[in-house]
Amino acid sequence: MALEDAKNQVDEAFTRKDMRGCSFENTFGGATSFLRRRYSKDLTDVDIAVTGVPFDQAVTNRPGTRLGPRAIREASTLQAFDPPYGWDYCVLDEFSIVDYGDVAFDYAKVSDFPDALTNHIRGILNAGAASLALGGDHYVTFPILKAYAEKYGPLSLLQFDAHTDTWADDDMERIDHGTMFYKAVKMGLVDPARSVQVGIRTVNEDPLGVNIIDAREVHETGPAAVVEKIKSILGSNPTYVTFDIDCLDPAFAPGTGTPVWGGLSSGQAAIILRDLAGINMVGGDVVEVSPPFDTTGATAIAGAHVATELLQIWGATRRKG
Repeated sequence: MALEDAKNQVDEAFTRKDMRGCSFENTFGGATSFLRRRYSKDLTDVDIAVTGVPFDQAVTNRPGTRLGPRAIREASTLQAFDPPYGWDYCVLDEFSIVDYGDVAFDYAKVSDFPDALTNHIRGILNAGAASLALGGDHYVTFPILKAYAEKYGPLSLLQFDAHTDTWADDDMERIDHGTMFYKAVKMGLVDPARSVQVGIRTVNEDPLGVNIIDAREVHETGPAAVVEKIKSILGSNPTYVTFDIDCLDPAFAPGTGTPVWGGLSSGQAAIILRDLAGINMVGGDVVEVSPPFDTTGATAIAGAHVATELLQIWGATRRKG
């Protein structure tokens, strides 16, 4: 197959016959799904389901992350016909991947959202697949972690972020994108001693025992040293990877709810993600892409690349058995 197949391929989000392989339809046309995967609610023989979580009730500053899944899907169309650069395999060729669509919820009953998302992810896991979620504000990771902890027990959390999101909040019913990992630790969903937060550059006096590699350390020691440190902490523990796009400096990802200067470059993030091959990643998400605040689309492009790298990391472990 090659680019000339675009004259025959179109709308592969609906028309493709299988769940594996690259796609060569015109990037500027056709129905949009993540990496041109087939839309399907049937998870039979599916390895990983990509799903959108269009939720942004709990933003600190700039709303709009509910539009993130749509923007990431659109940006990903440019990546669908090439294997991810720098890897020795292509996850699209070796694993069955579908776009599972978005989680359904009543926008006027915000309090019902967490359970709706947990049940949505629980259904994916019960079908024997893993999930890759496209957010949405960062709160969405918390209901997802509940479903994963049911299956795997206390998880390692690998969080790329400008903020720790472990500010104290003992009201477990509050929907807040700055306190959900405090709750995740307190509820035993994650093991802080085997968890890592990368790119942090805001003050939090009590990170609850979570290991922090702040942005300055990334800049000063370099990606290779960062990856070595991450792997030494995670070990072989089941790991959930969450990437808040504001981990990147606003120069690389201006379209986010809470931009903070001094962050990672897209190049640093690309190297770190590539070299994380070998961790025991069981699921992940990309959050906080807010398209209204980036008319260039650069933030969505970054989100699409991060999501693709997360698929590759997940698949690297599975292909080794």
